[in-house]
Amino acid sequence: MPQEHYFSSKPADDDALRTVTVRLAGRELDVLTAGGVFSPAHVDLGTRVLLDAVPQPPATGHLLDLGAGWGPIALTLGLDAPEATVWAVDVNERALDLVRRNAARLGLRQVNAALPDDVPDDVRFATIWSNPPIRIGKAELHALLRRWLPRLEVGATAWLVVQKNLGADSLQRWLADELGNGWRVERASSAKGFRLLAVTRER
Repeated sequence: MPQEHYFSSKPADDDALRTVTVRLAGRELDVLTAGGVFSPAHVDLGTRVLLDAVPQPPATGHLLDLGAGWGPIALTLGLDAPEATVWAVDVNERALDLVRRNAARLGLRQVNAALPDDVPDDVRFATIWSNPPIRIGKAELHALLRRWLPRLEVGATAWLVVQKNLGADSLQRWLADELGNGWRVERASSAKGFRLLAVTRER
């Protein structure tokens, strides 16, 4: 069954918020989290593996955090690429509210927390970073990736972190078959039971 935090949830009341200290973009930061979102107590291991392994994001353009949660990836993109426009996309309203609060606390005006349908159709992404919601099920996950990966700019790469025992290798094969010619799908690295997949649009 899908987990509750992947779907719509009303913003947390102020008394339900908690402050946690995390390390993002090479610095210690206090951020707000709450129950009802993914990994509210810390930066989860998969996201940490991604953040430790990806190259620096493009300095400009539109950057996408797909499945943002309370925002560790989007905030990192915002801190590392202050001239870029960052989109933090999630279906959970509570998560989006937390991203907005955290971006405001850090002065990251270029971070946009948005429901999927609120991202303009003409926006193309210079990179996508994602710890995708594997547990929503294969059909829903595939639909999610079919929707967003084709919005990469030519030459751009999506970085996806997936737990090995939750189907990382089969997802890599599916992506290669699904995307076909004009795309390169590679395992960039492996760490702590996770694969980091690099999906590059070549034309």
